[in-house]
Amino acid sequence: MRFVIGVDVGGTTTAAGVVSEGGEVLLEEQSPTHGDGPDTSGATIARLATAMSRRAAEERLPVAAVGIGVPAIVDAAGRIGEAHHVADLTGQTLGPALGARLGLPVFVDNDVNALALGEWTFGAGKGARSLVVLAAGTGFGAGIVLDGRVVRGAAGFGGELGHVPVKFDGRACWCGGRGCLAVYASGRGIGEAGRAAAAATAGAGLRAAAGGDPARVTAATVFAVAAAGDAVAGAIVDEAVRALGALLATVVNGLNPEVIVLTGGVAAALAPLEPRLLAVAASHAFRQALASTRISIVPSDKRLTVRGAAALALQELRSAPANRRGHP
Repeated sequence: MRFVIGVDVGGTTTAAGVVSEGGEVLLEEQSPTHGDGPDTSGATIARLATAMSRRAAEERLPVAAVGIGVPAIVDAAGRIGEAHHVADLTGQTLGPALGARLGLPVFVDNDVNALALGEWTFGAGKGARSLVVLAAGTGFGAGIVLDGRVVRGAAGFGGELGHVPVKFDGRACWCGGRGCLAVYASGRGIGEAGRAAAAATAGAGLRAAAGGDPARVTAATVFAVAAAGDAVAGAIVDEAVRALGALLATVVNGLNPEVIVLTGGVAAALAPLEPRLLAVAASHAFRQALASTRISIVPSDKRLTVRGAAALALQELRSAPANRRGHP
């Protein structure tokens, strides 16, 4: 049996693990992404991958490759584009240097593309021909797998569904657009809406939950206060549900996948709202198309994302050399 190393890079935490071909995470380790100071995420990735390689050798687990998922656009050569949460990686090509250090092929892709491969290979989409993963975390990412291949697009922007406009005259998005889904349904967007509401007269409930300081309101605060019956927080959550339900319908009508997986840090808070989400989706989607799609909410954890990066490595190992990403 072959084993691979999966590395999931986050804005706050980076995790690495040794994963079997069956998707079992056998060894794992985490570290603050910038634990050694600003602009040190590359060093963190190298340190964790090296530690996993050493531990695998000690356990006599033969490692065949390394897969790395990063929160950024990644081109076909493995070069990282603008990375909002790990800006120091922008413009870097991690594979060659790390590969030379470890003596292993290293493959790099967008983190949600890797996560989608993980769900298709090992998880909720195993056995399906088509899968879409929607990752509602700090930002809002997506990954699309059709007939066993990730849809990356001509320049690596395939699957950027978090920036589909759901409200044409809506709030400005950090991507430069306006009314994007991410503004309404990501942790960052929900938190920003909550802080703005808490600073207004009507946001007393949110202010109180944050100890009187609107700047301390997070997405988790908004969901908790909404669940307690606060109308202002409830309106923010309702807006998120309507925006996400509309995106589900867009995915169903536009791609008609067998499986949609909703995951990410916001997913756990959305799970109790699943009936409302599906009702919104049903009001926009073709009835028969929605009926043929299995929608699963899978709260995220680092083991899933590490497994996704490992699935990337396994798929690239199976590809013809000319089709491999970021490694000759």
